[in-house]
Amino acid sequence: QVQLVESGGGLVQAGGSLRLSCAASERTFSNYAMGWFRQAPGKEREFVGAINWNGHSTSYADSVKGRFTIYRDNDKKTLYLQMNSLKPDDTAVYYCAADTMTPWRRSVNPGIDFGSWGQGTQVTVSS
Repeated sequence: QVQLVESGGGLVQAGGSLRLSCAASERTFSNYAMGWFRQAPGKEREFVGAINWNGHSTSYADSVKGRFTIYRDNDKKTLYLQMNSLKPDDTAVYYCAADTMTPWRRSVNPGIDFGSWGQGTQVTVSS
C-alpha cells in the first residue's frame, strides 16, 4: 500500500485555476498509474483523469478535457492536477488514487481498479 495525501484545494471563482497535488509516501509511486476522481454532494464518485507510470499515457473525462491536465514528478513522488477555466460544476472533493494492482501499466482508462486512495481535498468554485 502507498499512502497518498492531497493538497491544493480551496475556493476559487468561476474561470479561475487551481493546482492539486498528491504526495505519495513510497518510492514505488513511480511504478504505478495514478488517477484523479471527484465526488460532489449527493453524487457518486466520478473519474476525472489518469496517467500511466511514466507519464506517456493519459485519459480524461469528457467533462474536463481541454481544461484539466494531469502530470507527475516521479522524483518528487507527486501527482498533479492542473485545473483551468473552472466551473461551479467542478465543485467536489477531489481524490487521488494509485493503481497498485498493476505496476508499469502502459495505458490508462477509466476502468482501472485503483488500490490505494487519498483522503481528498475540497474544491469549491463560486459563480
